[in-house]
Amino acid sequence: MAEAADFQGTSASPVRRWLRRTGGLFAGVPLLAGLLQLPAAGPAQAASSDAVSVSVDSLSPSAPTDGDTLTVSGTVTNNGKQAVTGAHVGLRVGRMLNTRSAIDGVAQRSDDLQSTTGTEVGGKYEEKFAKLAPGVAEHFSISVPVDKLDLGDDGVYEFGVALSGQTAAQPWEQVLGVQQTFLPWQPSEADTKTKTTFLWPLISTVHMTARTGAGELQTPVFLNDDLAKELAPGGRLAQMLELGKDLDVTWVIDPDLLASVDAMAGNYRVRGEGNTTTAGTHQAVAKQWLAGLQKAVAGKEVVALPFADPDLASLAHNGTSVTGSLSHLKDATDVAATTVQTVLHVTPTTDFAWPVEGAVDRSIMKVATSAGADRVIARSDSLQETAGLSYTPSAARPVGGGTTAVVADARLSTAFAGDLTKADRATLAVQEFLAQSLEVNAQTDEQRSIVVAPQRMPSASQAQAMATALKALQDGTWSQSQTLTAAAKAKPDPDATTRIPSTSAYPSSLRKQELPRTAFEQIARTQEKLDNFKVILSDQSRVVTPFGRAINREMSTSWRGHGTQADSFRGDVENWLDELADQVKLIDKSETKLSGRSATIPVTVQNNLVQPVNHLVLRLTSTNPTRLKIGGKAYDEQRVEVSGGHSQSVKFTTSANANGPVSVYAQLYTEDGQEYGDQVQFDVKVTEVTPTVMLVIGGGVLLLVLAGFRMYTQRKRAAARQAEDDGPDATGEDTGEKPGNPGAPGDRLPEESDASSGADDPEQPSDPAPDTAPESADPSGTGERVDR
Repeated sequence: MAEAADFQGTSASPVRRWLRRTGGLFAGVPLLAGLLQLPAAGPAQAASSDAVSVSVDSLSPSAPTDGDTLTVSGTVTNNGKQAVTGAHVGLRVGRMLNTRSAIDGVAQRSDDLQSTTGTEVGGKYEEKFAKLAPGVAEHFSISVPVDKLDLGDDGVYEFGVALSGQTAAQPWEQVLGVQQTFLPWQPSEADTKTKTTFLWPLISTVHMTARTGAGELQTPVFLNDDLAKELAPGGRLAQMLELGKDLDVTWVIDPDLLASVDAMAGNYRVRGEGNTTTAGTHQAVAKQWLAGLQKAVAGKEVVALPFADPDLASLAHNGTSVTGSLSHLKDATDVAATTVQTVLHVTPTTDFAWPVEGAVDRSIMKVATSAGADRVIARSDSLQETAGLSYTPSAARPVGGGTTAVVADARLSTAFAGDLTKADRATLAVQEFLAQSLEVNAQTDEQRSIVVAPQRMPSASQAQAMATALKALQDGTWSQSQTLTAAAKAKPDPDATTRIPSTSAYPSSLRKQELPRTAFEQIARTQEKLDNFKVILSDQSRVVTPFGRAINREMSTSWRGHGTQADSFRGDVENWLDELADQVKLIDKSETKLSGRSATIPVTVQNNLVQPVNHLVLRLTSTNPTRLKIGGKAYDEQRVEVSGGHSQSVKFTTSANANGPVSVYAQLYTEDGQEYGDQVQFDVKVTEVTPTVMLVIGGGVLLLVLAGFRMYTQRKRAAARQAEDDGPDATGEDTGEKPGNPGAPGDRLPEESDASSGADDPEQPSDPAPDTAPESADPSGTGERVDR
């Protein structure tokens, strides 16, 4: 690899080569002296189980120059069971490290007693401890003028802090603990400075769901309130902003983060248990962070990643075989610039793609450039040098097809990837970063452009270490800042590799974290449902925008290592879309009775959405058009428009040719012929009324009328005769009737008997009254009759 640069002397000046070799020779003298004292060193090594741990918590300045005073502070802890007496902490300046791999070697064994080298700075520049009790940590701080360190030629020196002392079991002075680090030494301006680009990423995990509140405002719903914790003072994103605003960096921003913070600055809700939500309360924090970011990026280069930072490797390896997957990357790229301009009021650069950890292969490069980006940020441990270069080449590599691979330096980019919550680890990371940077500059007299692409989401402690190192680098004498765009346009090294690795070379550890093919299949299914739903909406943006961005979030790089959460998020997006689409549906109907040769059948469409729906067609189909026709044929269609929160009954004209049941089904379609929602099926029972039946019914009615008339006349005659018998000359004998018995059986009229017998005949149904509630959304009742 070019980063090793183990033979950088081939390009350096002869004077520099001679000085380095001479310095290395003299640096070896203390080591030789140490080897001659093996009997004393042996017990120290044997007593490693009783060693004292040394932590270097602070080294300031990180890159000293002439006239500076170096202050080193930290702690020493006795890890053994015996007290250490006569102890003191001293500083040791070791050999000058002439290669990047030599720096790697020291870093890998930084606390190994056997690797202790260099001579201790004598005199008063030490701190003594009469006794170190077991398990007790003691603080130390030593300040020494740089000129007392006897540093020679410019370069990187091994620098150690060691504790010497003795124990009761081994009563002689020995080195019991050591911490090795690095001291970059470049007191004067370098003849040629490295142009360094440092990416400052503002990226977070997915926070917003596809769900929004009802009503015109569409209040956004967040998965949780974790984003507020990141934005609050002391939070990760708050630290990234506070530290980055004073640094000369290229801001790399995920537009989804901006959209989420912008949404949080207004009314928002947070999802709780089940389908419950609670009102968000961190608007002030979001507003403050956005205002600070707007000031920080003013006049700086801003690179906008595609919306939600899609996982390019997962898409390349598992998504391209699923139709439509690449279109989501194009959508995410198109919306990126608009989002950044709207929120930050700056115009970003959108022609950079950044695969996970800069790992690339041919398929990733193809996908990364498919949405318009012509510059791909790779990393040197992926795009490895094959020509045996003795120096680290510039970042820009033209790889064909108008595409440039911008290769970030792997050592510098991963310097802050570890756990830096402890001060000693952070200090070591800073010193190693500066050492590697200075060694890169010393490799050759040719100026080069180096890019540093750290981890996507640095923790607060990692961000602090990054800022410390970058501040020292920018104040140093061997590097100058440069934007990412300038690094991509820099003249490429003709000897640097441009060969893109094959797909089989992609790291298996990264491949295991990718989104599976099933994820992209679910995304495609959700998109198909969205396409079918949006065509009926009068205001498509209310649905297309939140769901489009949610689909982008389903492809986010932040899901790596969180497969279960990713599955849950995709399922929630699809389920919510199904719930919304189901708000427009047909009301179920029970059996319908059709009396007569023709009638109308109402079918009700319900719209529980806030907005009106249109571009819908309702089709009513008869399964037996010989018996029952709809609109004179097997089926009929009518356009449907329903206002928000309303229902609409659509009436179809039918004609019956024979009695009996017929199955009918209703189905909604979009105007382009796609089925929408579930069909509703019901039976229509045809009961046709013939002329013969009408004649029988008419005859029965006539008989009832005649019987009533005869009864009326008979009763009138009887009343007249009774009046005559009750006259003054009446005797009663002429009638032959007995007074008080007017209802004798012999007086019963035959018509009365006929009328009463007619009451036992089956009743014939009459036409039902017209439907008076066409807007009713209630299901039809059993035995429903329809309009004739």
